[in-house]
Amino acid sequence: MENWHSALSVGVFVSVLVLLMTDWLHMTIVGLLGALILIFSNVISLAEAMEYVGRSHTTLALFFGVMVMVRAFEPTKVFEYLAAQMIRLSGGKGKYILLGIALGTGLFSSLLPNATTVLLLAPLLPPLAEIIEVDFVPLLILMAIAANSGGLFTLIGDPVNFIVGDALDLTFVKYLQQMAGSGLFSMLVLLVALRFLFPVLWQADLGSLDHVPVPQINHPRTLAIGVVIVFFVLVFFTIGDMFSVRISPASVALLGATLCMLLSHLTKIDTVSHILRDVDWSTLIFFMSFFVLIGSLEETGVIAQVAQFLTPILGQNQLLATLSLLWITGSLSSLVPNIPLVVAMVSLLNQYLVHIGGTPEAHLPLFYAVIFGGTVGGNATLVGASANLVAAGVAEQHGRSMSFGKFLRLGLPVALGQLLAGSLFLVTKL
Repeated sequence: MENWHSALSVGVFVSVLVLLMTDWLHMTIVGLLGALILIFSNVISLAEAMEYVGRSHTTLALFFGVMVMVRAFEPTKVFEYLAAQMIRLSGGKGKYILLGIALGTGLFSSLLPNATTVLLLAPLLPPLAEIIEVDFVPLLILMAIAANSGGLFTLIGDPVNFIVGDALDLTFVKYLQQMAGSGLFSMLVLLVALRFLFPVLWQADLGSLDHVPVPQINHPRTLAIGVVIVFFVLVFFTIGDMFSVRISPASVALLGATLCMLLSHLTKIDTVSHILRDVDWSTLIFFMSFFVLIGSLEETGVIAQVAQFLTPILGQNQLLATLSLLWITGSLSSLVPNIPLVVAMVSLLNQYLVHIGGTPEAHLPLFYAVIFGGTVGGNATLVGASANLVAAGVAEQHGRSMSFGKFLRLGLPVALGQLLAGSLFLVTKL
């Protein structure tokens, strides 16, 4: 029975990936159907499925909170205003627009979780693209890739960093000392690739932009109070873990969302029901479904079997093991959302160290390989990172579809280049 459950779990997982790649069905339907097939086949019970969803509660709460905050500011037209100003600052040069998106997103993502960065900044791109008359979907893909790449700079830039850092008891400062260079490597690869990924826009010269209208900001007083709320949310995202009673980013995001809804209600710029109606529920449901799929692989022992399979492959040569783990994690991260993947990889790595009689302290480059591979490998495909799925959700909210193939065409070359750069970076850590 267990072998049958394992086979069905793998079969459903692979089928979901294939359906996502073909874009035959909406990703939420595919994910939910896969999870329900496993539940109705008794591979995983509903209670167990909800337990795995519960394990991802911080990720879901963080996304929900930021989605509500972003939506609450929509009536002020602040995103349209900032997009117009960004176009003016570029001087009409397409390459400056691309560099601005990449560098700005990378900087924000070093201070905030990457998916949060996309949630906050992505609403800028549709109005920006409308002004310069280009498709905003590739720009959203660029933003997701830049957020993942810049997330390597700090411990809080990507949930992957925090998961591995927590396992190693890494402090914020120690992470900076050991891994900030990886963010530099990944961002340099992306910046070099821009002129090849967007050749037309890179060469574009839009000329004088004096004709570009700058939208007027509505409800300025309400926006000013909202900016104060967002400022405190960002501060506590950064320092919340430093208190004796830890304040998680998810809790901060939910508080920020509640305060923003309260502000909208009291100032009557929008209603709570309208704000909640426009939350990207489809992306949240897809996340929950995919966590169930990963949970079934863990519950049926598939992940443990993979760990046993990898042990003889990695061997005891630290250079070979580190580089192998980088590319294995990077490849898997292109197919599996990196948050649950890295949770599984840390468990797998600990089992590997037990088999070879090693300790985490003596094999830190192996864990660094998981961080780098899990982060930049997610740049390859639509399902590889939470930031990618958030970008897809934003595209859908603005009436466009971000297909698996469209993301692959832009993301795969960047991911391969970054994994090569990561190989060089990790050699310096041995």
